[in-house]
Amino acid sequence: MLTQILERCEAIEECYEFMLAYAARGLPSDESSPQVREFLHRAVNALHGLAESCRASVGHQAFLAVLERDASDSLAALELVLAQAAISSRLIDNLNESIHPPRPAYRSVSARRDS
Repeated sequence: MLTQILERCEAIEECYEFMLAYAARGLPSDESSPQVREFLHRAVNALHGLAESCRASVGHQAFLAVLERDASDSLAALELVLAQAAISSRLIDNLNESIHPPRPAYRSVSARRDS
């Protein structure tokens, strides 16, 4: 069971790392780089049933609910990208941004108090 969870996580992480590099390449489409679809398909497969595969190992219902919601949201975004005729670097950059929006800069408690 744990091995299956680790394999799913590895497929998702590999896809994310590939997408970061792909976004930086400035490609107008995936015609010259069809690997992007392969990585996205692997991530989609890994996300399907991820929360259920973690259920026996984790058992914490609140965490599983968040995992299921996040996996569902990620699946919707990945499947939308895969449905496009061409996958540009810009599309992948926008996908990365929508899944991981930038967080506000950290400010210490004392800095917040002083402002």
